[in-house]
Amino acid sequence: MRYPKVKIGSVCDVGRGSSPRPINNSAYFIGGEIPWIKIADATASGKYIYQTKEVVNEYGASFSRRLQPGSLIIATSGVSLGQIKFLGVEGCIHDGWLYASNFNGVDKEFLYYHLLIMQEEFLGRAYGAAIQNINTEILRESEIHLPPLPTQRKIASTLSAYDDLIENNLKRIKLLEEKAQLHYKELMQEMSYSKTKREAYLKDCLAFYIGGGWGEEDYKEKFTEPAYVIRGTDIPDAKKGEVKGVPFRYHKESNLASRNMQAGDIVFEVSGGSKGQPVGRSILITEKMLQQFGKPVMCASFCKMLRPNENVTPEFFYLYLLASHENGVIAQYEKHSASNIVNYGFEEFIGEQKITIPKETELKAFTEKVEPIFTLISTLGEHNSKLREARDILLPKLMNGQIEV
Repeated sequence: MRYPKVKIGSVCDVGRGSSPRPINNSAYFIGGEIPWIKIADATASGKYIYQTKEVVNEYGASFSRRLQPGSLIIATSGVSLGQIKFLGVEGCIHDGWLYASNFNGVDKEFLYYHLLIMQEEFLGRAYGAAIQNINTEILRESEIHLPPLPTQRKIASTLSAYDDLIENNLKRIKLLEEKAQLHYKELMQEMSYSKTKREAYLKDCLAFYIGGGWGEEDYKEKFTEPAYVIRGTDIPDAKKGEVKGVPFRYHKESNLASRNMQAGDIVFEVSGGSKGQPVGRSILITEKMLQQFGKPVMCASFCKMLRPNENVTPEFFYLYLLASHENGVIAQYEKHSASNIVNYGFEEFIGEQKITIPKETELKAFTEKVEPIFTLISTLGEHNSKLREARDILLPKLMNGQIEV
């Protein structure tokens, strides 16, 4: 059955978020407790956004758009254009978001799933040469298939079953990550009293490190070796097993040979964030992750591939990098270029910073404790990827009436 089409603006209100200006004025943020929803919060979440990195106070909120839990929001520009989320908390959205409210004749869960398949359409209708954007008018005028409300709810319920499983797995992944980090903190605490601990410069813990590459989109002369390229922006999703957005490129044989990643390697972001957004994110590459890609993997040119040596284990070194990112050690080496790009003094960092290393027996025991945690995270991530793939195959067929519920 083919369902009739209607304009989104005819079944709900569409509006845009707003931001207090100037955005770097601390008066909007000091003492704040109201979640301030930014695009980065969306990339670190599932269907619902529950946590934000920043908060605003009541004064800041008065210049923004405050929405209730369950609100539907749509990213308006850049690489995240068309990304759809529900708010799991009350919060304020900045002007990089559109929102839909006051639904009339359309189930908001159904609308969420319909919008998921419209990203290419939004890209086609977006404006702006450097950064693609959509506005409220484009969203209002976009058309959706609209079955009767009972059918909408059945479709949304069918698709939600997949997302509920994905959301539960994401919660488990988060708890497992916290568990691994807690084990690391406990080890550091124990070593603070130990007389057998060792110290080494970071550079002495790396068997190999090299910058990344980018390659070409299509087959070209001398560019025939295929590989996926993990960017800094892919790290939050790839950590959760979501590798669908990682770009596929072709490279020179010599380039790929030195940069082809192995299990136990670490992708470390060294450049590319905008001013005010810290770099230094990292991800541990596991065997299951490589299996999920199915082809060689390398990191982008704004990253470094790190290969720890026998002084440490990949798991221990990776958790050290996470802790250093969290406590601001890595941020000490950030530099801002004239073009407002965040760069990173990587050579200085590994040459100046020291890492405390446990004795061999302690390191072995620690690794045996955390290694299964990372294996389980990769397994859950792989499961989520398969669930999302199955949902995405079903999604357009349910929306256009090819499959009836």
